[in-house]
Amino acid sequence: MKKLLILAVIAGSFTMTSCKKEYTCVCTINGSSTEVKSGVKLTKKDAKTWCETSTYCKLK
Repeated sequence: MKKLLILAVIAGSFTMTSCKKEYTCVCTINGSSTEVKSGVKLTKKDAKTWCETSTYCKLK
């Protein structure tokens, strides 16, 4: 039972770190907010890099 639990935790952490999905970026300029979707599936790290290339945008 203990080995099964350890295996499940390892498998769960692996699947969570490699998850790719579409992300939304919120850009605010002069008080006006606009949401921009990535259009492709990205990891969270790549989405953050993509979104925060502008100082006005943050990952949602």
